[in-house]
Amino acid sequence: MLDKLITELDKGLRTLCAPAHSARAHPDQGVDEADLSAAEKRHALGLMRVNHCGEVCAQALYQGQALTARDPSAREALRQAAQEEVEHLAWTERRIRELGGRPSLLNPLWYTGSLALGVAAGVLGDKWNLGFLQETERQVGAHLDSHLSALPEGDARSRAIVSQMRDDELQHAEMAHELGAAELPAPLKAAMKLSAKVMTGSSYRF
Repeated sequence: MLDKLITELDKGLRTLCAPAHSARAHPDQGVDEADLSAAEKRHALGLMRVNHCGEVCAQALYQGQALTARDPSAREALRQAAQEEVEHLAWTERRIRELGGRPSLLNPLWYTGSLALGVAAGVLGDKWNLGFLQETERQVGAHLDSHLSALPEGDARSRAIVSQMRDDELQHAEMAHELGAAELPAPLKAAMKLSAKVMTGSSYRF
């Protein structure tokens, strides 16, 4: 148990403090940098900071869910999804730096809350655990679609990253569905959307 706690603490510290690395090529590789205005750059930076914060939350959520998952296939699915989210962390982190910014100062707060939420989801049982994964990824996919509309039209580098992230998130949702995810009650889905709005608004600015 002590070894497991140390391992999970190490994962958290790496997510919050260490640079993430991607096994796949960055989606914006070979895409030319746009000549953005100061306002466009600030807006793109805010949106990419939101996306990076979302990936920090995803790491914590999947970490908590994997800790409490009972079925080995569900646990492996969560770990696979978490690994792709690490790549998303790397992509968004580099793009934030390119735009002249820094990640959200509130990441530790959101990480802690998401970890607790993931543990709670896993305790309810695997079908609900997977259901939470499925709904999270559906909502994230819709959120990323909205960012594709909101990003400056000329910012092809950020668009390439967000587009690939969206495709990955929808694949995670489909994977959870195929593994037997339960459909979450409407009030819980609404609460998840409200929480996401609070995170989005705060991380865009801070």
